Order: sequence, then structure tokens, then C-alpha cells
Amino acid sequence: MAEIKTRPTGDDVTAFLDSVPDEQRRTDAVAMLGLMERVSGAPAEMWGSSIVGFGRHEYTNTSGTSEMMVIGFAPRKAALVLYGVHDDGTRAEPLLEQLGPHTTGKGCLYLKRLDRLDSGVLEELVQRAWDRLSAPERSATREP
Repeated sequence: MAEIKTRPTGDDVTAFLDSVPDEQRRTDAVAMLGLMERVSGAPAEMWGSSIVGFGRHEYTNTSGTSEMMVIGFAPRKAALVLYGVHDDGTRAEPLLEQLGPHTTGKGCLYLKRLDRLDSGVLEELVQRAWDRLSAPERSATREP
């Protein structure tokens, strides 16, 4: 079985965010850190080399059972990527229509700039994602 690369590293979240080269992306990442800390009440952890995650839950796929963050984000060059907030179309999410400029991919929500979004809708999306997967008795089953 292949080793899971996205796992907690113990690296310093603040140092990572301070190292984001693009000023706008860094500002948005710090704002997302605050939003996800407030919603989750969980401490931020580095997952892999470039993802900031909150909470943990187990999920099962064809490779077995693994642990993953409940919600998280990564300040990438092209966009701020949110994890756990979008579930690749298996459930319709009408709030996305109210969010503002964004794109989606398999399991990810891509945001260019937070200041162009409806912050209340963004917080609601993050809250729903946290509530959906954060309870210890819940687990997600996903296909590869």
C-alpha cells in the first residue's frame, strides 16, 4: 500500500504562512487561519509541507482506513485552496452560488481573493464542513 503523504508534520504554521511569497495570498491565508480556528475551535496543524489543517477524522477508501484533517487550506500560487468544504459534487451546495468568484475541483474549493467573496457565506460553508465531519463518531467513506 502506498504511504499517505498528507499527514501531520509538527511544522510551525505561523512560519509557513509567513513564508508565503505573494502578499495577497499570505493575507488571505492568515484570514482563513482565523476563520477556521474560530469555527473549529481546533488548533491549526501543518499537514504535509503546505496544507494547514484543523481537526482529524478517519476515512475509508479502497486502500484502507486513514486519518485526514476535517477542514484545511493551502495558499497555492494560483489560488487559496480549501479542503473539506467542497465534496466533489456528490451533494448539491446551493451556498456556492452565493459565495462569489470561485472554482471547484474534486474535493477542493479554489478562491482567488477573499475580499471578493461573501464572508458570511464562506463562514457558513466552513461551519457546515466542520459540523459534517468533526464529530468523533462520524467517519467518511470515499472512493479513490
